Amino acid sequence: MSVRRKLAIATWSPPREGNIYGKLTVDASNALKYIEEKREETGLKVTMTHVVGAAIGRAMAAAPGLNGFIRLGRYIQHQHVSIAFLVALEGGKNLAKVKMDNIDQMTAADIADDLKQRAVRLREGKDEDFKKSMGPIKLLPTWLIRPLIFLIGYLSSSLGWQFKALGVERFPFGSCIITSVGMFGLDEGWAPPTPFARVPVYVLLGAVNEKAMVIDGNIVARPQITLCATIDHRFLDGAQGGVLAKEVRRYLEDPWLMDAASES
Repeated sequence: MSVRRKLAIATWSPPREGNIYGKLTVDASNALKYIEEKREETGLKVTMTHVVGAAIGRAMAAAPGLNGFIRLGRYIQHQHVSIAFLVALEGGKNLAKVKMDNIDQMTAADIADDLKQRAVRLREGKDEDFKKSMGPIKLLPTWLIRPLIFLIGYLSSSLGWQFKALGVERFPFGSCIITSVGMFGLDEGWAPPTPFARVPVYVLLGAVNEKAMVIDGNIVARPQITLCATIDHRFLDGAQGGVLAKEVRRYLEDPWLMDAASES
């Protein structure tokens, strides 16, 4: 049994908590133009994941009620915006995370560069923290993994403790986890909340596809992308959700705004 499968079995119980699910479909025409432009300018393989990450970082900064954690029943806001991206390893048999701090100040190219370098280290087995964190999971049965990861998740993601010997940093997942099913050809999907991560928001990217939409009363074909968000209801109300959706849409429809904000 793979480490990823053991971790999944040890992590989840039948769902019983309150989550909010939201879907946002955006015209991706400008985002695709922006990606092509940035690839030519930087030589980096900028993708939709990087653009979405930069947009969500800025949206989280604009909706501070989602950029925080709950400690002993009290909401506490993070001092900066951090987002974790999931990276597939071992041909999809395992997953790792790459957390980026101050992502609301990074461009899509910055994210592409950082994520590529750190993903390479993970896939080559050179990330020491990841190797330390996987050690106990490889050795322990799932019934022992469950209380262990719950305890470490609470101490690191609610109390902000660090465990160097286990490769666990303070608030290891930040306030949002981003993953994608677009590369599998799926238009949309919903990420399940991960109890030990203790983040308010999970965003899943679907594939970019040509679809019909109405512009100035005419039906036209445009490339579109759907983002699906799973949000902890303890953090979100309608106003915060509206800000999040509005800001993400604004930046995806005009991604050059993010470069201008980073330069100012």
